[in-house]
Amino acid sequence: MLKIVEVGPRDGLQNETAAIATDAKIKFINALSRTGVHEIEVSAFVSARWVPQLGDAREVLARITRKKGVTYSALVPNERGLDGALAAKVDKIAVFTAASETFNRKNINASIKSSIQRFRPVVTRAAEADLPVRGYISTAFWCAFEGRVAAQSVVDVARMLTDIGVGEVSISDTVGKASPDEVESLLNRLLSDLPAQRIAVHFHDTYGRGIPNVLKSWEMGIRTFDASAGGLGGCPYSPGATGNVSTESVVQALEARGEITGVNLHKLASAHRHIAPYLIDELRSKPQQDLPACASCEYAMEAVCCRREASNDST
Repeated sequence: MLKIVEVGPRDGLQNETAAIATDAKIKFINALSRTGVHEIEVSAFVSARWVPQLGDAREVLARITRKKGVTYSALVPNERGLDGALAAKVDKIAVFTAASETFNRKNINASIKSSIQRFRPVVTRAAEADLPVRGYISTAFWCAFEGRVAAQSVVDVARMLTDIGVGEVSISDTVGKASPDEVESLLNRLLSDLPAQRIAVHFHDTYGRGIPNVLKSWEMGIRTFDASAGGLGGCPYSPGATGNVSTESVVQALEARGEITGVNLHKLASAHRHIAPYLIDELRSKPQQDLPACASCEYAMEAVCCRREASNDST
């Protein structure tokens, strides 16, 4: 089953420098809930000192309108974060590490092995609470500090995560530099260890390779794709990295290949409009290269561009 994981509310907003009102985040998430995406990563239970933008995670989760069939997840770094996530009644949690030691130390101030050990009680307690667990592996292809990351390093980290009970591994191109050939090479290695349904892909679009990498992953049997409405996002610990591949472009590209995503592009465009006024550097969806773009608003399909009104999103 194909699954679109919308990461805009967490990964997309966490690095915005201007404070975004809680009410605005709630409206954004509620609008995303009506688009047809399968999962929304709502926020993260991390220190408000380090990520002030997500300091309202518990309130956001308490006040959103949850739609049946949508999974509402949150990122947690440790047991304290898990306590917050459990209290907020999340449907799923995610832990995060990297395949690059330098990046991991800059990001979470721990070695890769230490981070895995930190997650062990988190994953155990999540299992006791019947919560699914995702494990992010950042810098799975390239690192801004170490350069090219060996595929074996990613395989090793994936094994460590699954060994402690992580059910789904999201392979993240944090720098946005991976090529389709590199994606194919890494996935060939991973698929010898894990079934495709336990692997997700998370591409940034720094060099415009996000969609080609999504399509290469799809050709290899991957069916879980992370994306961010409007291409929001970036990483403060990966200099030069821009936003995530846009949900709009992912939906367009997969549907052009005959997939049924279940995502309504009208409603997706409407959701992005809810949050756009609050962003310092508003990022637009990058149009799929083989689809005509509107000259006025740059959306790749006339149905969601400025020349057509979005459909009623009240349902």
